[in-house]
Amino acid sequence: MTSFLFYILSGVLISSAIMVVTTKNTVYGVLFLILAFFNAAGLFILAHAEFLAMVLLIVYVGAIAVLFLFVVMMINVEARQVQPVDCNYFLMGTFVGFVLTAELVIVFMSWNTSPEAFELIFAPQDGFSNTRALGSLLYTHYALIFQAAGLILLIAMIGAIVLTLRQREGVLKQKIGDQLARQAKDSVQLVDISAASSFPNSEPLNVKLQE
Repeated sequence: MTSFLFYILSGVLISSAIMVVTTKNTVYGVLFLILAFFNAAGLFILAHAEFLAMVLLIVYVGAIAVLFLFVVMMINVEARQVQPVDCNYFLMGTFVGFVLTAELVIVFMSWNTSPEAFELIFAPQDGFSNTRALGSLLYTHYALIFQAAGLILLIAMIGAIVLTLRQREGVLKQKIGDQLARQAKDSVQLVDISAASSFPNSEPLNVKLQE
């Protein structure tokens, strides 16, 4: 039963991944990406890595993929608006893909699985789940490395904000404090303007009210 589920999930995962890069509709591409994430989470559950499966669903499906979907639907990208691919970009992409494919082939050819590796998919300690064991390792033995990784991500986020921040001139900014501190006597002024002073060359109007 496990082997059957593995082949089903793997087949759907590979098919959805191919559809992500081949479909011309960007919304359909994001939906196929979400399907690929779900099947990858199923493979993690079969490998007794339920924590990675939940992280994949919560972070990638619940946040990143939904964000992609909203962005794509808001910018309304259509197939006819896609510009033809430049020859230089195509050659560079082909070269990078060839290098990655060669590296994967070399890795698979030199792959050697230990007989004891199949026993390591279960809980690493008696009485501990995978989630608890992973948390114990991250926050005890690898606490400093884990905090350093978070600090690097924080620096990357600040750097992205600084690089994309643009100071625009002539833009009025809202000041909440000044608006709340403003009073009616400082904002409204009643001025009595007579018609003769406003329009010196105009003739007085005679208006008769009908009963």
